Amino acid sequence: MAFIDIIPPDRAEGRLAKLYRRVSGPGGQVDNVLQVHSLRPHSLEGHMGLYKAVLHHPGNTLPGWYLEAVGVLVSHLNGCDYCFGHHSAGLRRLLDPADGDFDAWLGAITAAEPGPPLDAAQCAGLRYARRLTREPESITQADIDALRTAGLEDGQIVEINQVAAYFAYANRTVSGLGASAEGEVLGLSPDAADDPQSWSHG
Repeated sequence: MAFIDIIPPDRAEGRLAKLYRRVSGPGGQVDNVLQVHSLRPHSLEGHMGLYKAVLHHPGNTLPGWYLEAVGVLVSHLNGCDYCFGHHSAGLRRLLDPADGDFDAWLGAITAAEPGPPLDAAQCAGLRYARRLTREPESITQADIDALRTAGLEDGQIVEINQVAAYFAYANRTVSGLGASAEGEVLGLSPDAADDPQSWSHG
């Protein structure tokens, strides 16, 4: 389940037990990416606060499925099967089945050059997330200007930036500590998007 010792939910006490209850999903599932924080509960609290803020906050204006798509791309680029699997499942859940074949969406999102069914602004955002992941030092004012020209507002650029940066952190948490998705229900996400303090997964 992990390269390090962890405290599972059935042995958690005090602050950790309270945090586990806050983040639990169906059947009491606590995702392994969160359990690897168990020896330092304060970092679990920080992780969840950041995760909810960048992906599931009412202040975001980009669609939830698109923010998931950015996370899927970054996880793909970083070779993080755990996050790619979880957030691909979440993306599938959020996309409207009427929008067409999911594999076509996934292919467009992870392609070296994104394209339809994504629109121009969505493609530009994914190109930015790709460069930020692979060549962060190469980002210049021109890259931001290109996002504006494609139709993204500066606040939306911040949203894409923060999701890409969060997944760089999450991917390295998972890969560096050996979290696996064995036995997990994939694609769960926090309920109550209008409440930043609600962390329970459904």
